[in-house]
Amino acid sequence: QVQLVESGGGLVQPGGSLRLSCAASGNIFSINAVGWYRQAPGKLRERVAAITSDGSINYAHSVKGRFTISRDNAKNTLYLQMNSLKPEDTAVYYCNAVADTNWGPLDYWGQGAQVTVSS
Repeated sequence: QVQLVESGGGLVQPGGSLRLSCAASGNIFSINAVGWYRQAPGKLRERVAAITSDGSINYAHSVKGRFTISRDNAKNTLYLQMNSLKPEDTAVYYCNAVADTNWGPLDYWGQGAQVTVSS
């Protein structure tokens, strides 16, 4: 089992910045990929950024150059630094961890953090 706890959401004006954090606990040694997803009202959940099992970093086109995903292995924490925020970035943001299990890969999710970009 892996537990993910998010923090750092909130209200920010367009052009502002926020940093999301996601603290992992439990069987963290089983995790081989991590990422951030978001879901806006009436829309499907989409992947924003990810660190794959080989260490590659991928970003959605809509956030490339503005968002940065990073991890602190000593703190078992994943981050998403969001700069130059736009109203269309408004969504609930979820951290994700993919763990290896005896039954194959298993997704774990954080509880979600609301990010609202508005003047």
